[in-house]
Amino acid sequence: MKRFTCLLLLTAGLALTACNKMLDTTPTDFLSPVTYYKTEKQLNFALAAVYDVMGDAGFYKQIYTARMGNEADEGFYARNTVVAGVQVYNFSPTDNDVQNLWKSLYDGINRANVLLANIPSATEVADDIKNVIKGEALFLRAYYYFLLVQHWGGVPLITQPTTSANETAVARSSVKDVYAQVLTDMEEAETLVLPAGTVGHGGRINKSAVRGLLARVCLFMAGEPLRDISKYEMARTWTKKIMDDAASAHALNPDYSQVFINYAQDKYDIKESIWEVEFWGNNTNAYNETGCVGAWNGIQSTDQTIGVAYGFINATSKLFNSYAAADLRRDWAIAPFSYSGTTKVMKANTPASALWTRNIGKFRREYELLTPKSNNATPQNMPLLRYADVLLMFAEADNEVNHGPTQEAYNAINLVRKRAFGKLLPNAPNPNEYDLSGMDHESFFQEIIKERSRELCFELLRKQDLIRWGIFVPTMKGIENLIALEASGQYYALTFRNVSDKHLLFPIPAREMALNKSLVQNNNW
Repeated sequence: MKRFTCLLLLTAGLALTACNKMLDTTPTDFLSPVTYYKTEKQLNFALAAVYDVMGDAGFYKQIYTARMGNEADEGFYARNTVVAGVQVYNFSPTDNDVQNLWKSLYDGINRANVLLANIPSATEVADDIKNVIKGEALFLRAYYYFLLVQHWGGVPLITQPTTSANETAVARSSVKDVYAQVLTDMEEAETLVLPAGTVGHGGRINKSAVRGLLARVCLFMAGEPLRDISKYEMARTWTKKIMDDAASAHALNPDYSQVFINYAQDKYDIKESIWEVEFWGNNTNAYNETGCVGAWNGIQSTDQTIGVAYGFINATSKLFNSYAAADLRRDWAIAPFSYSGTTKVMKANTPASALWTRNIGKFRREYELLTPKSNNATPQNMPLLRYADVLLMFAEADNEVNHGPTQEAYNAINLVRKRAFGKLLPNAPNPNEYDLSGMDHESFFQEIIKERSRELCFELLRKQDLIRWGIFVPTMKGIENLIALEASGQYYALTFRNVSDKHLLFPIPAREMALNKSLVQNNNW
């Protein structure tokens, strides 16, 4: 995406060229679909625009990453002055963050629709190149619809370019129909995009990324609210294709912490990190697209050398206590220290209330190589699909398909656990020391719930996982009770006390309801 956005910036510059003569009636700054979509470069410019919405402030750049409650029972927004907002489950249909996410997703969909409609007119471009671009555009459109249906349920399903303001009155399609479109687009994309090994980095869609997201979509369709359990078999199939793909040869990085250091240092590891949102730059020139990974969801720091970070999100004691003491992920995912200048001050483990004072530790600004470090912008990438997630999705689907874990399911989850306890490192003793075995369907499923949190915490998956499993509200109420036992009277208890059934979905934004009279609001909003 770095190279794509550079192209997009150049395109924007060209589009701003003024007319040469004040009274010239022939515009020189207008790009017509009839004449524009002709060359490979022009198609790539248009594809860059479809990717580019992921860097919107209301999307992965800032808000969705750190202010939309995605951490669920893993963490909470650690500011006692915040009494309203999505992050504390106290908001309304007029909330700007809800509106901006909706807008970004539909912007991406419309850009994809325009590109898809015009690819056939690119007569100067070879069919194999057009097919790859088509596959990426189809996938991105499907991904944006996947996020929409997760957060809002049934939404307007638009698959052609919007050309007139008179086309805004589009009713909501059913959840089932939206998912059907997502599957259709992703399945076609899978036949068109390039293999991960050929692409060579996680910033651009590749065949493994499409397969992994197809598996994720199928798991969501198998869960609430659709409960189409036939999709477990499909999820198992798609993850198995990734695991068996010798050409791409995906594998876990033996060192868990190195996965996230790579994101901070712009180092690609396509074997582990299959798809990621790319950010770069430090706001010192015009050509950058920074995010807030590490600045908003990192370890609080006021030091310019370390990198200024706000520590907006703390971990819960539930997450901390879910790790075994020997699990190396715990003290990387949850910061065991705070900063005093450049000095690390270790955190105490007792009393129990002390466990609620720890920031997210996964995204650490101290590892960034680009200097000077900007106060509110980082070049760190955000993971969207890692191989560890593929293994855990396979294990979950296999358990459901076979009404209990097979040896293949054990192999998949145990590989993730081996890395967690350092057993993939060279010369590690007792490599099978922490392997799981002898579990029935339900006990294995409960372990999946815990293992996904231990491995993937703060990677924007937890809330939707809990919803598809049908346990979101009771799980959040359990955190409320845990706070009463361990940290009674603390301000963040309000975050969990606010949660109710209506928070399974976002409200349709008030602005959209005003513009599109065919929309019907979600229940209880």
